[in-house]
Amino acid sequence: MKVLANDGISKSGIKALEKGGFEVITTKVAQEQVANFINSNNVDVILVRSATKVRKDIIDDCPNLKIIGRGGVGMDNIDVEYARSKGIHIINTPASSSESVAELVFAHLFTGVRFLHDSNRNMPLEGDTNFEGLKRAYANGIELRGKTLGIIGFGRIGQAVAKMALGLGMKVIAADKFLNNAEIRVDFYTGQFINVDIVTEPLEDLFKHSDFITLHVPAQEGYVIDADEIAQMKNNVGIVNCARGGVINEVALIEALDNDKILFAGLDVFENEPTPEIQILMHPRISLTPHIGAATLEAQDRIGTELAEQIIGLVKK
Repeated sequence: MKVLANDGISKSGIKALEKGGFEVITTKVAQEQVANFINSNNVDVILVRSATKVRKDIIDDCPNLKIIGRGGVGMDNIDVEYARSKGIHIINTPASSSESVAELVFAHLFTGVRFLHDSNRNMPLEGDTNFEGLKRAYANGIELRGKTLGIIGFGRIGQAVAKMALGLGMKVIAADKFLNNAEIRVDFYTGQFINVDIVTEPLEDLFKHSDFITLHVPAQEGYVIDADEIAQMKNNVGIVNCARGGVINEVALIEALDNDKILFAGLDVFENEPTPEIQILMHPRISLTPHIGAATLEAQDRIGTELAEQIIGLVKK
């Protein structure tokens, strides 16, 4: 059987699939050529990340396709229910990248509270001529320790964020439509650990009490954070989105940044990917990354291996 890993796969994933008797193709096929490539090469399995979309047209055009795999959590680039109605297996790796995404959240939080994104823009330009001026400009940083982090969406990634926040000495409040509570285990080097039970709260309470807010929700209709939600937040709140573009109204976000309602934002995802709005890209209070939440070597190894295990398990049933 042949596997097309159109958005790439780790060496560990390739090795596991080949050991299981699969031929792995890592050629990057343009979106408009995917169906033709699958049919002409007798591909049985297609693996994607966020770049390649597997919609109804590809599913209809590829009757021999048996498995569609998503390396990551979100499945919004796949017509999941339609594929299942055609007897195609859908797999993903919801647990493999949680820690990687959570660490990126804190990269943005630390960047925001210490102005690193703006400092790294200006130091190369003015560091030798305006060192003292820049020192004054970035001298009013704040600590994360002791502050309250609001986590919207308390699944695997949200809980990984909570664990790191507790380790930093932050207070955690979480909101989730489908989860009432979760036990977070914080491990220490000595083998000791503590369990912290976090009961989810209404969004209104999260907005009211949070010093920083991070989103971990799937793509959905409408905004999770719009102007009305921003109005409910504390002044000088920091917001991070490493989930999905389109869950924050970017127009309302820019307005709140310009009006000093929001202190900073950290964005890994955008409403218009892969061409974010220039107002977002150039804003001095926004820390930016190009949708790399799961893009660590460790996460990609876990994703590749987990996809391989699921595929082999399905075929051998």
